Amino acid sequence: MSVLEPFGTRLRRAMDERGPLCVGIDPHASLLAEWGLTDDVAGLERFSRTVVEAMADRVAVLKPQSAFFERFGSRGIAVLEKSVEEARAAGALVVMDAKRGDIGSTMAAYAETFLHKDSPLFSDALTVSPYLGYGSLSPAVALARESGTGLFVLALTSNPEGGEVQHAVRADGRTVGATMLAHLAAENEGEEPLGSFGAVVGATLGDLSSYDLDINGPLLAPGIGAQGATAADLPGVFGAAVRNVVPNVSRGVLRQGPDTGALRSAATRFAEEIAAAVAAV
Repeated sequence: MSVLEPFGTRLRRAMDERGPLCVGIDPHASLLAEWGLTDDVAGLERFSRTVVEAMADRVAVLKPQSAFFERFGSRGIAVLEKSVEEARAAGALVVMDAKRGDIGSTMAAYAETFLHKDSPLFSDALTVSPYLGYGSLSPAVALARESGTGLFVLALTSNPEGGEVQHAVRADGRTVGATMLAHLAAENEGEEPLGSFGAVVGATLGDLSSYDLDINGPLLAPGIGAQGATAADLPGVFGAAVRNVVPNVSRGVLRQGPDTGALRSAATRFAEEIAAAVAAV
């Protein structure tokens, strides 16, 4: 397998050149309706193509939510394949938001679906769930290292239900979320300029100073915009690790469609607000 530069290296460069903004591609039914599109494959294709055309040549990361494509079956997956291909060709890094998590050969198959260079869905990184035990992710970690791709591991998520698992205290006195962060720090040890194994940490969670977010890897931060967090909140949530944060905005940008100019303007506004907040640290 030909190996790309490590994902962390490519992401750091993209963040430095384009800013750290990640825009989601979330074609759920309500957004299709807001855009005046039909809730079918034709609407899905129009939505996805418009977002890619508007964003892929200017933002660091695009993050398709796989579920919204999968619900249309094989034709929806075909749209996803094309969106990934076109986004990467235009220079954006693609983080596939599929939140896969399983064990053994099944986890390996999920990894191959999104991280093998010969897969039609080949992406730069994949979101994964570690809640069958961090070790269950080993096949995905191994393939990511082999292929130059990355992982974003659910650690401290923005959904209220997540706390019952992620804030649970283990026998060693450490929370489950902190344990996941420690595993990722170990994966990224010694990597420069940035490791390829990131965490998903919600921007809406407030003060996280009790957690060590310095994992030498990227922190994918959902919650900016429609979920209530702002760019100005980022330093307070992430502290010194804010320079490795990849803030994700979905509805806050996507609601400006289908006008391409309005989508670009919204992304530019968020990117400028984020850059100002990070520069102030």
